[in-house]
Amino acid sequence: MDFKVRILGSSSALPTSERFPTAQTVLYNNVPYLIDCAEGTQVQLRKYKVPFGRLKNIFISHLHGDHIYGIFGLLSSFNLLGRKQALNIYAPEKLKEIYETVLNLNNDVLKYKINFYPLNNKSKNKIFENRYLEVYSFPLIHSKEVYGFLFQEKQKDRNVIKSKIADYNLSVKQILELKKGKNITLDNKPIKNQDLTIDPDKPRSYAFCTDTLPLDNLDKYIKGVNLLYHEATFGSELESLSKQTFHSTAGQAAEIAKIVKADKLIIGHFSSRYKSVEPLLSEAKRVFQNTIEATD
Repeated sequence: MDFKVRILGSSSALPTSERFPTAQTVLYNNVPYLIDCAEGTQVQLRKYKVPFGRLKNIFISHLHGDHIYGIFGLLSSFNLLGRKQALNIYAPEKLKEIYETVLNLNNDVLKYKINFYPLNNKSKNKIFENRYLEVYSFPLIHSKEVYGFLFQEKQKDRNVIKSKIADYNLSVKQILELKKGKNITLDNKPIKNQDLTIDPDKPRSYAFCTDTLPLDNLDKYIKGVNLLYHEATFGSELESLSKQTFHSTAGQAAEIAKIVKADKLIIGHFSSRYKSVEPLLSEAKRVFQNTIEATD
């Protein structure tokens, strides 16, 4: 199944002519999961052909405006479109009060239900699960309560070798047992699972590390992640400003990628002061070669 990440916004607090503020979608089997919802997110969802109507789950990392101010328009658009399906929002607890206040002040009544799941954990915590995916939140450090998210594909069943199905005249029950890793018995003769099956693909994973100071303990939560997004608001020449504003530099993001043993790093959340982010990309690559820049 397809497992993709689409960047809808890669700028920090201020949008530019080329970059919107933070929003992303994880697309698994063409089902979208929205991460953060900055101003302009629904425009980007349409521009990049994200299946708008299939969106059921929104994950909000923290309550700074450049990560949430798009959600009010999104909720309104769903209403105008006649949405009936419930929407799940996973976010710091105060967001519920914020969007309910906006709705009440404007006398708006939603035609669909919002299921709100507050994030308040101090360690890694499973917040969502379906047949294919698990989503975990984990704490970061910023000027507001903030969380990262890990999207982890579930371990798939073993693959039964097609030719063996005919060779052994396997029943549906026997095939299902083999897929679960069990041995079977044929004509009173035990048959080992590994003789009839092959290993499934290794589960894939994606971690979203938004606005945060660099944390060298993230390997507790996301060790071995396939794809890591880590904010890199500034270059090392502004490290003191980065620390003052609870952000990370490109080099620090790359150090984190090394610590957690990520396969690949995406840096983003770039300060609008950078007309080109090439210096940030070069800084990160000197530490962690397999780095790319986030681009809307």
